[in-house]
Amino acid sequence: MKPSTEKRLFQYALSRKKLIIIGLICLIIAVGLELTGPFIAKRVIDHHIVGIQTTWLEVEANSDTDTVDYKDSFFKREDRLKESDAILNEYTLVQSENNYYLVEGTISRHRSIEVIDDGRLKISYDQSTELIAGEQLSAGDLYTFFGPEVHPIILLLSLYLGLILIAAVFQYTKTYLLQISANKIIQKMRNDVFHHIEALPMQYFVNRPAGKIVARVTNDTEAIKELYVKVLETFVNGFIYMTGIFVALFLLNTTLASICLLLIPLLFVWMKLYKKYAGNYNYVIRTTNTDINGSINESIQGMPIIQAFRRTKETQQEFEVLNNRHFSYQKKLIVLNALTSFNLVNAIRGVAFVAFIWFFGSSSLTGESVITAGVLYAFVDYLTRLFEPITQIVNQLPQLEQARVAGARVFELLDEEDEEIHPIDSTTIEGDVKFENVGFAYTSNNYILHNISFHIKPGETAAFVGHIGSGKSSIMNLLFRFYDPQKGAIKIDGKDTSSLSKQQVRQNIGIVLQDPFIFTGTVLSNITLNDPTISREKAIASLKAVGADQFIEKLPKQYDETVGENGSEFSTGQRQLLSFARALAFDPSILILDEATANIDTETEGQIQEAMKVLAKGRTMLVIAHRLSTIQHADQIIVLERGNIIEKGTHHELLQLYGNYYQMFKMQQGKKSAAL
Repeated sequence: MKPSTEKRLFQYALSRKKLIIIGLICLIIAVGLELTGPFIAKRVIDHHIVGIQTTWLEVEANSDTDTVDYKDSFFKREDRLKESDAILNEYTLVQSENNYYLVEGTISRHRSIEVIDDGRLKISYDQSTELIAGEQLSAGDLYTFFGPEVHPIILLLSLYLGLILIAAVFQYTKTYLLQISANKIIQKMRNDVFHHIEALPMQYFVNRPAGKIVARVTNDTEAIKELYVKVLETFVNGFIYMTGIFVALFLLNTTLASICLLLIPLLFVWMKLYKKYAGNYNYVIRTTNTDINGSINESIQGMPIIQAFRRTKETQQEFEVLNNRHFSYQKKLIVLNALTSFNLVNAIRGVAFVAFIWFFGSSSLTGESVITAGVLYAFVDYLTRLFEPITQIVNQLPQLEQARVAGARVFELLDEEDEEIHPIDSTTIEGDVKFENVGFAYTSNNYILHNISFHIKPGETAAFVGHIGSGKSSIMNLLFRFYDPQKGAIKIDGKDTSSLSKQQVRQNIGIVLQDPFIFTGTVLSNITLNDPTISREKAIASLKAVGADQFIEKLPKQYDETVGENGSEFSTGQRQLLSFARALAFDPSILILDEATANIDTETEGQIQEAMKVLAKGRTMLVIAHRLSTIQHADQIIVLERGNIIEKGTHHELLQLYGNYYQMFKMQQGKKSAAL
């Protein structure tokens, strides 16, 4: 059983686990440093700002910096009193609205204060009230009592600022490491995908348009990149941040922190529901996007035909069907996202703050507990911070689902059975080719070839002729081991090809196609294919041997001339000569020419014929040809019809049979005479 997509994506992440772990450690440190802020603020508010509203003791002398000199008397906070301090009297500093009063005696915190007149204060307790005299403090007087708190506040704020700066360094390091790791993971994944594509059997490419395969390598891996670059960081950062906040909340108030824990299962349930629906929508969207890429790729390649046959309207309609399907499911996904992201989090935030107000409000009303301003500030700060990672996580759910669906599609490609890669044997072959009762079908029981048998000795040239669908190209596909026969055996130098690796077979076989493919690069790179074993001198010699130097040396940079996509700047004949030179440079023992002269004009045909003679020297050559004039020199000509060999012999022998070959030859001769 294959592992799930999530597990395989995690396994890719493990390829950079060292950097990721270091990044996560930096993240934990940064989060820990950031979350000290509310605790420092609580200390500043409760102990140094609101903290002056406490019991003050009149002492005999000014003993240290905590002593306040007020109207020729010395006062000190009760919580800062030393054993050596002599107490003369007790006072309480209280606040009523915006004014502060110094009241003789000790007043409980569990009370309310109301100013009556001329400094008289009404103190209300749970079931009693009393009137006391209080001295109103001016702003200057208040600052006198506040003086000892300035230095500690500055120290605490400096500490907080320092921690924030240190946290910023760790946040930067974390972001850098995680981003680098994410890009390295995607680099590895793309390399794996492309390497796997190169090892896939030819049947895979026959059944799938190029645009769909390209979408897997580019679009899908790009979506997965966002998972590692952004989603992973957001989720990890969010969960670590939330963990730190919950630890802080439990330190402040266990009951309310426990209530806030209900957010975790709620978030988990929503993620499961979102995955169910968004996963289906994203699968259709990405599949449709792949179909769109395939449609665009096909339309661009076939644009001359589309315009020539006036099929632009029909092609546009076909594209609109795909585009409308993409829009329809994208709209469904947008509706789902709109219901979740901000709306969901705002609703939960509202419920959380109602619970917060109810809890502390009811506790205060019943007199069970009165929280300090610092605790209130810290709790509200932490609660506000708690919803930041939740919002980020919820907003990343669409990207997470896109990455998960894209990952499933990429792994589906990676799970395609590939051709086993074996080390290449340096042993060369002589080029003896033998087919023994070979039967082959692309699909089960629909045989293309029936009991095909022939023998081509080393150095001989064999030509295959026949009408379209007779099986000529299938024979070449079997020899190249793009496919394997269902019946019979194919032998090279007496060895069954099925006992050899595909790399061993192909290293000694070259091929020239009817429509030669020219890669983007230079003229020389198209000959060597960047193979280090083929020197510049050997490549140039191959070009000269086939006569390609006649047009190459007229180019501005000659052999280093830049070549565009598929060599569009060259004529068909020139591209074919480049293809011949490529085959000659690799010096195969067996060479296949698959209708290499089919698209060549009469003037270029002479050059091609000379090039074929050069290629034929010292190697076995199998030629598929429609132009019978190009194969008259062949050592044997094999005539095929509906997958059967119906005639075999030299050109002259087949003409004397007055059979199918004779009819094809006379027909082509007649067309040539009529043309003249």
